[in-house]
Amino acid sequence: MTHAVGICAIGTHVPTQRLDLLPSLEGFGVNEQFLRQKTGYLSLARKVESQETSELAELAVKDLLTTHPFQLSDVGVLVVVTQNPDGFGLPHTSAILHGKLQLPRTVAAFDVSLGCSGWVYGLSVVKSFMEANSIPWGLLVTADPYSKVIDASDKNTALLFGDAATATLLGTERPCWQVGKFRFGTDGTRWRDLHVDESRKLRMNGTGVFTFSATKIPDCVRETVVANELSMTDIDRILLHQGSRYIVDTIGARLGVAEKTPFSDNGVGNTVSSTIPMMLADGRFEGDRRIIACGFGVGLSWAATMLTNARMGARKNAD
Repeated sequence: MTHAVGICAIGTHVPTQRLDLLPSLEGFGVNEQFLRQKTGYLSLARKVESQETSELAELAVKDLLTTHPFQLSDVGVLVVVTQNPDGFGLPHTSAILHGKLQLPRTVAAFDVSLGCSGWVYGLSVVKSFMEANSIPWGLLVTADPYSKVIDASDKNTALLFGDAATATLLGTERPCWQVGKFRFGTDGTRWRDLHVDESRKLRMNGTGVFTFSATKIPDCVRETVVANELSMTDIDRILLHQGSRYIVDTIGARLGVAEKTPFSDNGVGNTVSSTIPMMLADGRFEGDRRIIACGFGVGLSWAATMLTNARMGARKNAD
């Protein structure tokens, strides 16, 4: 009997260095209340300037090995989600990480170039790849240090993005979370709303990104609930990409379930594809039976799925 691939554990790495935003507020013409109510972040995690993406990724895998020991030699697929790879992007960062971890040469290693929706997309990619090829263990790594492309003088981005990495172990043996059906989407006509320009600096149309998030994402969440043959009352938590406090609060209000859409005020910042797995890893939601995970942003793209708590023996329609 073939068992479905689920999430077994999540490791994280957050650099210890912090960028305190309060001293820079006057120069941007905003105050502390703006940070607390709009972005939600008073400080941002920053990697050491010389540190590469693969190094952050390696540290996240090492954290995973510490909290959930397993044999790296058993891994059959490694996917790294990043749009800020090592060097100039060639070779792929997953190949560099493969070498650092000394994984077997039989491992399939490749990158997925997605931003804020990347962890959810990556779940579908790795889960499907493992099930199609009878691979027992896989690693999904997110590492997208936006500090590489931030313009320190740009209020739209300099007050928002932090650096971090996560490593998700997927397998069929005693998973913590079973993965349900997905919903995906892309609006490539709006790619300029969040992009790196010719100066290699990140540019964001804040109004455009907010409008997209507030109008499209509630529908995506509802569609994912229906796809999994449930109703909103069956869902204990909705873990949204932590774009900003204002975006998370607005989506929660439009869904009519603000109490189910937490914002993680962790002093780290918007860590792109790492925000959702970081929330799952901190243990606050281990008592939840069903969670909708929804990532959205660069592309513009979006993706959502349902996670069912395997530790609670959760079943559809069992309450």
